[in-house]
Amino acid sequence: MRLDKYLKVSRIIKRRTVANEACDAGRILVNGKPARASYDVKAGDILEIGVGKPMKVEVVSVNEYATKENAAEMYKIIG
Repeated sequence: MRLDKYLKVSRIIKRRTVANEACDAGRILVNGKPARASYDVKAGDILEIGVGKPMKVEVVSVNEYATKENAAEMYKIIG
């Protein structure tokens, strides 16, 4: 799944366009490196989000669709 779509589906970032702009600005790091919006997210990746409240999360699962209740199960906050 694309990075911008993952950020939206997991509800880390509210809108996909905002996620896309954050990637273009270099505010999203994957495994310590700036990532493009088209990056293919895999379980085990470490995402560092520098938008809003900075956070560091580990990707637990990648689901095409997630409800509000189970969106938080797609990642684990590590810092």
